[in-house]
Amino acid sequence: MTSLVVRDVTVGDRPGRAVQVVDGRIAWLGADADAPPAERTVDGGGALLTPAFVDAHVHATATGLSLTGLALHGADSLRSAVTRVAEHATAAPTGTVLGTGWDETAWPEGRGLTRHDLDTVVGARPAYLARVDVHSATVSTALLDRVPGITDLPGYSPDGRLRLDAHHAVRKAAYGSVPADQRRAAQRATLAAAASLGIGSVHEMAGPEVSSAEDLAGLLQLAAEGPGPRVVGYWGELSERGGLDVVRELRLAGAGGDLFCDGAFGSHTAALSAPYTDRPDTTGNLRFDTASLVEHLRACTRAGLQAGFHVIGDAAVDQVLTAVAAVVEELGLPAVRACRHRLEHVEMVGDEAVDQLRRWGMVASVQPAFDAAWGGPSGMYAERLGVDRAAGCNPLADLVDAGVAVALGSDAPVTPLDPWGGVHAAVDHTTPGSGMRPFDAFDAATHGGWVAARAEHPEGPLAVGAPADLALWETTGTLSAVLAARERPTCRHLIVAGQSIGDPR
Repeated sequence: MTSLVVRDVTVGDRPGRAVQVVDGRIAWLGADADAPPAERTVDGGGALLTPAFVDAHVHATATGLSLTGLALHGADSLRSAVTRVAEHATAAPTGTVLGTGWDETAWPEGRGLTRHDLDTVVGARPAYLARVDVHSATVSTALLDRVPGITDLPGYSPDGRLRLDAHHAVRKAAYGSVPADQRRAAQRATLAAAASLGIGSVHEMAGPEVSSAEDLAGLLQLAAEGPGPRVVGYWGELSERGGLDVVRELRLAGAGGDLFCDGAFGSHTAALSAPYTDRPDTTGNLRFDTASLVEHLRACTRAGLQAGFHVIGDAAVDQVLTAVAAVVEELGLPAVRACRHRLEHVEMVGDEAVDQLRRWGMVASVQPAFDAAWGGPSGMYAERLGVDRAAGCNPLADLVDAGVAVALGSDAPVTPLDPWGGVHAAVDHTTPGSGMRPFDAFDAATHGGWVAARAEHPEGPLAVGAPADLALWETTGTLSAVLAARERPTCRHLIVAGQSIGDPR
């Protein structure tokens, strides 16, 4: 038996508390003066102790490659983006040039990167630069030459700006070229960054179009070697294509995650019921027929597995919910509710869909940082959808008030790992009335991740018997005060499954 006591901490809004951890679980909590003995003691010095954060949607390898390599977030012009690429190519003169995060919507040149821009600075090297939403990319000629038949795939453009199937194919080729040691280094960087931010668990959203089963297996092994954040693995591939085999082989949490039913607003690939405002020639793209989704849901529900779907546009949300309705009718509501199927992103969802999510016991896995980055009357949502439709995006308050299970995530590297920022963005929604109450947002960023993975303790994350995933913060304020002041305190100490991550300060 191993035991640990964290003393003299503020728990929630109550100072002078202590928590005892035994064999990875909370064994006792109460007044500091009554704290039981333990093999090890951490003196909190009055600091705030909370459940550790759970980032419910992450791509660990891509995030680590961005953290350790070429990140184009914040590039304010085409010229500055190309300059960053050139500097990176010089500093790392071999291998595929991988980058992510560029966003042309406010660039003064009025356009995004082309392959000519890349070829000018990378020469004959393969290069893949994902747009910020990671649903389109610009690639170099050398990378295009590595993908046979690329010119025949939907979404191909001769200027090297790729979408849809062409983008998925070239992304697979680009990331497939990354050697194993670089992948492991990237994954370590992500887990280390998560730990430093007080994130005790990440939900890894893998799939054949995002990474590989080998990549996911390596990440799970790395996490198991610990100590460090937990990794909850998902695999986004239809059952008819063998997706459930990977789920069973790797003992994953679910058969979903980034199972791409559509794309993203920024790349004009999210599936809408009415055309884009700035591209009236398109409504985006649904990637699967409804029958395939029904079969996937049927197979998952019969097996008691959680299914998950990437859905952003309202047409994609409606298609998946149509499939769920068919399985509810066939297998019964209790069977569907027991699986707690997930919708990832679910940015464009109406009242009827919200009610269906509640009735069917589904999870809304959302990213408040999307609204912070692209919401508002002058943001990217408004440019793509028009001001009225944009104002209806990410209706977080409606989801919570309806009783839908909500979990917060970052979708890193699309937006950075930043749990406090996500909580505050969920509260300070750009559309008045759409934000969450502060404690609801914090709960969705902590307890919500456990609920989303069907692993929550029945009495909550700070109850006797709950897994001891705890974060100690560099602040002597209460949780209410931190939330009210929009603080982003530094994580002083992280405990995952009762194990300390790093040394307490």
